[in-house]
Amino acid sequence: KMSSILPDEAVFADFRRQCLSTDNWANKYDSSGMQVWVEVPAKNENRGRKIHKIKCKMVIKDVSAATMYDVLHDGQYRRNWDPTMEDSYDIARLSANADVGYYSWRCPKPLKNRDVLTLRSWKVTDDEYIIVNFSIKHPKYPPTRNFVRAVSLLTGYFIKATGPSSCIFIYLSQADPKGSIPKVVVNTATQLLAPRVMRCVHKAGQEYSAWKQENAPQHKPWLHPDQNTLPTMDPAELSIQRADSLEDVDAREEGQDIEDSP
Repeated sequence: KMSSILPDEAVFADFRRQCLSTDNWANKYDSSGMQVWVEVPAKNENRGRKIHKIKCKMVIKDVSAATMYDVLHDGQYRRNWDPTMEDSYDIARLSANADVGYYSWRCPKPLKNRDVLTLRSWKVTDDEYIIVNFSIKHPKYPPTRNFVRAVSLLTGYFIKATGPSSCIFIYLSQADPKGSIPKVVVNTATQLLAPRVMRCVHKAGQEYSAWKQENAPQHKPWLHPDQNTLPTMDPAELSIQRADSLEDVDAREEGQDIEDSP
C-alpha cells in the first residue's frame, strides 16, 4: 500500500526544525527585526544549478500569532494585500487540515506570468502555527500556455506566539519558477525580494482585524472545518510534482536578455 501524499507528523516536525535551526544556514540580511537565511549547499552540490532554500524570520511586536495565521489562510483578504496576485482559489478539501489550491502571479516583463498548484496542510498547537505546501499534479489542472507552471518543492510558515499581541514569524521556501531564468538569478532575486514580501504580510496582519469585522467575521473554515464547503477529493488522485519532470510550456517567449544575465 502506498503511503499517503498528505503530510504526517514527521513532515511538520522536520519543517519546524528547519525553521528554527541555524546549522548549515548562512545569514544574508539582518536589520530592523528581519533576518534572511540561505541554506548552505552540501560540498558536493553544484551551487549554480540548485534552487536555494531560503527562510525569512521577522519579529512582530504588534500582531498576534493567531491573527497572522488567519491572514495566511484568508483567501478573500489576500486580494486586498497581495500586489502581485493574478488569481487564487481553493479547489478541493483533502482532509480536515489539508486542501488543494491554485495561485498565479504577475511577473515583470519580459517574464511570463507564473502559476502553481499546491497541496497545503496545516497544524496548530497551543502557541505555534505551521502551514506547509508543495506542488502537486491534478488531472484537471494541467499547465497552460498562458503561464509558466512553477514548482514549490517545500514552502511554508512557522508562527510562534511570544505574547498576546506579538510573535515570531518565519517563512521558508524552496521553489523553482521554471522557465528560462538562470538559477543564480532566481537565488539572488529571492534574497532581495523576501524582506519586502515579509513587510507586506506584516502590514496585512496589522489591518486584518478591522477588515475581518466587515467581512464575515465568524467565517474561518481553517479553524472550523464544519464551515468548509469545498468538494472533497481523494488524495490518491494527486501526485507530487517534481521540478525536473515538469515540461516548460512556451518558456522560450521570455526574451533573450534573461539568458544573457550574469
